[in-house]
Amino acid sequence: MPHDHSHAHLDPESGDRRVSIAIWANALLTVAQIVGGIFAGSLALIADALHNFSDMASLVIAFAARKIARRPADSTMTFGYGRIEIVAALINYTTLILVGFYLIYEGGMRMIDPPEVRGWTVVILGGIALIIDALTAGLTYSMQKGSVNIRALFLHNLSDALASVAVIIGGTLILLYDLRWVDPAITIGIALYILYLALTEIGGPIRTLMLGSPPDLDSDAVVQTMRDADGVLDVHHVHLWQMQEHEVALDCHVVLNDQGWARIEIVKADIKNRLKDGFGISHSSLEFEHEEHAHQNAELYGHGSVKSASHGNGSSG
Repeated sequence: MPHDHSHAHLDPESGDRRVSIAIWANALLTVAQIVGGIFAGSLALIADALHNFSDMASLVIAFAARKIARRPADSTMTFGYGRIEIVAALINYTTLILVGFYLIYEGGMRMIDPPEVRGWTVVILGGIALIIDALTAGLTYSMQKGSVNIRALFLHNLSDALASVAVIIGGTLILLYDLRWVDPAITIGIALYILYLALTEIGGPIRTLMLGSPPDLDSDAVVQTMRDADGVLDVHHVHLWQMQEHEVALDCHVVLNDQGWARIEIVKADIKNRLKDGFGISHSSLEFEHEEHAHQNAELYGHGSVKSASHGNGSSG
C-alpha cells in the first residue's frame, strides 16, 4: 500500500495571520475570564480561563515554530528546522496534561466545600468564550490536517469550546437551582476531557522525536520491496524515521550478488524508485555490499552486534 504524503497546504502568510488573530482573541478572553471568575467565585470559569491561557501560550509557541520551521538547512541543522513543530506539539500536549491534573485537584477541594457562585457572570462570560473558542477552532481547522503542531492547537480550541458549553450549563443550573457543587464538578469533567485529548495525542510527537518509523508505514513491506529488486540478495541495518512530519527517510545496507554488483547504479535507481512510488520515501541512503564481503549475522533493523565485517568493497549512494 503506498504511503500517502499528499496534504492540502495553506499559504504560509495566510496561516500566520490566522494564528495571530487567534493569539489576540485568546489573550483578551483569558483576561476577561480570570477577572470574571474571581468576581463570580467560579472555579469552572477560572479553569476555562487557564485552559484558554494555555491555548494562547500554545499559539505563541506554534507561531514561532511555524516561522522557524521554514528556515533552510544549514551547517548546524543539516536536516533543516522542520522538527521544531514536533517539539512545539509536545510542549503543548504536556501543558494540557499539567493543566488537567491541576484542575482536578482544585475541583476536588471545592467539591468538599462549594463556594457561592454568581451564575449570571458565569453564563455571560461562558457565552463569550464559546464564540471566541469556536472562532479560533474555525481558523485552525483547515490548517490542522497537515500539521501535528496545528492539530495540537485545534484540539486545544475544540476542548475549550466544549468546556465553555459546560460552563454555560453549570452557570444556568446555579441560577435555577443554586447547585453550587455543579461548578467544581464541571471543572473536574473539563479536566478529565483535557487529559483524554492530550494523552491520546501525545504519543505521535514522542514517536517522531524518538526517531520511530511512521505508524502508518509497513516496515516489513518496505524491506520486502527492496529484497525483490533484481540483483539484491538481502538488506540489513535498516533505519526508517521521519526527518520532518511529512518526510520519511531510510538508510540501510544492501547486499548484492555478482549481477547486481556489475550494474550497481541501475539497482540503486530501481530501489529508490520502488521506495518513492510505493511508500513515498523520497530520501534514502543506501550502502551496497558484495555478497562475498557482506556483514555476517547483521541485525535487520538498527545496528546490532556483528560477528565479522568487511567494508573494503562497499559502495554507498
